[in-house]
Amino acid sequence: DWDRSFRTSDPRYYRWTQWLFLQFFKAGLAYRDEVAINWCPKCKTGLANEEVVNGRHERCGTLVEKRLLKQWLFKITKYADRLIDGLADVDYPSRIADQQINWIGRSVGAEIDFVVAEHSTKITVFTTRADTIFSAAFMVLAPEHPLVAKITTKPQRAAVDAYVEQSQSKTDLERQAEDDKEKTGVFTGAYAINPANDERIPIWIGDFVLAGYGTGAIFGDIHDERDFEFLTRYDIPARVTVLPENEQEAAKVKAKEYPYTREGVLIDSGEFSGQRSEVARDKIIAWLSQKGAAREKVNYRLRDWVFSRQHYWGEPIPIIHCPEHGVVAVPDDQLPVELPEVENYEPTDTGESPLAAITDWVNTTCPVCGEPAKRETDTMPNWAGSSWYYLRYYDAHNDKEFAARNKLDYWGAVDMYLGGMEHTTLHLLYSRFWHQFLYDQGLVPTPEPYQARRGQGIILAADNTKMSKSKGNVTNPTELIEAGYGADALRLAIAFLAPYDQTTPWNPNGINGTKRFLNRVWSLVQEQVAAAKNPPAIAEQDSELALASAIHKALKKVSVDLEEFGFNTAIAAMMECVNELYLLKTTLPLGSKVWGENLQLLVQMLAPFAPHIAEELWQQLGGEGSVHVSTWPEFDPKLVHDKLVTIVVQVNGKLRGQFEAATDATEASVVKMAQEDKKVAPHLTGKKIVKTIY
Repeated sequence: DWDRSFRTSDPRYYRWTQWLFLQFFKAGLAYRDEVAINWCPKCKTGLANEEVVNGRHERCGTLVEKRLLKQWLFKITKYADRLIDGLADVDYPSRIADQQINWIGRSVGAEIDFVVAEHSTKITVFTTRADTIFSAAFMVLAPEHPLVAKITTKPQRAAVDAYVEQSQSKTDLERQAEDDKEKTGVFTGAYAINPANDERIPIWIGDFVLAGYGTGAIFGDIHDERDFEFLTRYDIPARVTVLPENEQEAAKVKAKEYPYTREGVLIDSGEFSGQRSEVARDKIIAWLSQKGAAREKVNYRLRDWVFSRQHYWGEPIPIIHCPEHGVVAVPDDQLPVELPEVENYEPTDTGESPLAAITDWVNTTCPVCGEPAKRETDTMPNWAGSSWYYLRYYDAHNDKEFAARNKLDYWGAVDMYLGGMEHTTLHLLYSRFWHQFLYDQGLVPTPEPYQARRGQGIILAADNTKMSKSKGNVTNPTELIEAGYGADALRLAIAFLAPYDQTTPWNPNGINGTKRFLNRVWSLVQEQVAAAKNPPAIAEQDSELALASAIHKALKKVSVDLEEFGFNTAIAAMMECVNELYLLKTTLPLGSKVWGENLQLLVQMLAPFAPHIAEELWQQLGGEGSVHVSTWPEFDPKLVHDKLVTIVVQVNGKLRGQFEAATDATEASVVKMAQEDKKVAPHLTGKKIVKTIY
């Protein structure tokens, strides 16, 4: 409905984006803090974690750096559980839901305190394997951990300082890269006391531990692959405390041939020895808690959303900084805060937006006291306006509110949202967060924005690379249409290429096949229209039934596949059906009313895939109005059942024969036929059947 169109960059729209930002601000979910952020040196702006892919800016591909800047952040972490739990109430493919769950990274475990020997301080670690605490052999701190400078001994100072400096030149993703199997570190010279057995264990620093994840510290033991590699490389003494039940495997684990990382039986673990690790885990946490050294904890990989951007384009953040009253919201009646006209909107490298140089725009008055104040010069990310745009479609021109409640109630959640897999942890995650917050504020009627989500694949070039003008491997649809194939044949070729969610190379020959299929449908209808002028006097009942059965079987398949986005298999079903129709016309002459009615059903099935030819054929067959507003037909259950089905017979798991049986045959009769089948029977001679699976 083009009457509902709008632009997220229009001040009439972003007025409401700013208003929604202020709802987060007033609820304490939008806040300003000095944090180490991802910085793109090319775009000269900060980035959220979700915008960094393999250490690079997801838009321009530039390697990101770390910078300490004052930024606006959203407390998306407060909604971490809701973002996971809400997935149970929507229809998302597992690969989409799993990506969100893995990105949020909820893990249930405990925080355990290790006292630093000869220091009046402690190091807290988060672990999901408290059952291995008795085998703790060392600790590793992130190079940025605030205790590093305090606990490092003089003999180790130079080595630690050099390692810290080297670590700062790497991105978080580079430091965590899974394919980088060599985990490096430097000993601080300090020791920690294991609260489980009072043993002294060395404290190291290692860049594979990140300050921003968990507590910025871990304890290492022999029951983790990464830790095993680390202690082996640096010859750190370690003991085994979890054994598999298999004696041969247990002997190898005791010999430290490899790290045993699964559940097992505890040994050398004090009063918990002999217990299963999954049972002892909670008991150990409770025991350490009584000693004041541990507490249950749920941890998340997700971090608060860095919301500031240091470029001109983007919605101005509607905040005023007052020397007296601090951070103050722009009053609703002063929205939108519009971007000023500027001569130069190039981003700077100072950590400030180009808006900071527009003094006439920056200088304002405080809404509270009326004294001189300054506007916030950071702008919002592109995800701000796109996090709620779907709600604006319901009420696109409302200048009183972002959307009227009665219209929000009427439309409800989006039934189906299609999008690329690259936005699973960007737009999809962000918009779900915004929507859940709006629901909590009573501003929208549903807890989730999208009832169903599907991700589409990408059509690659025929050479299996991405289509690119620079590579000259782009297939231009217009050229194929003008070459005589037509838009419908092209649509069918694209849909028939592969399952909807799979990335696949373009097949230049595919369109020839879909063109032939459409020609066959066209010819069949032309024959019917011509023959209907002198319809045949006699029809065979069995052939009419076979005709209806072929159509209704296809109709059932296409109806189900359309719901499941199985477009390629739906087209295959129609192709099969047309093949059957060509065989049937040799025994059932075209021209009858039965042929006309069934061909109309075929055209209705074809309409979503080939809309132009379907409309023309619908008119030729005497259909009322447009095929595209006709009611989708329902298949007749009586016509979709085969009279015969193929029974496949296995003996001891090996295929030995197959035969056809009536669909209404009883289990006993089918088993009897299987035993008597001439190919199966020899394999049963002289043997006793102990189990039959039907």
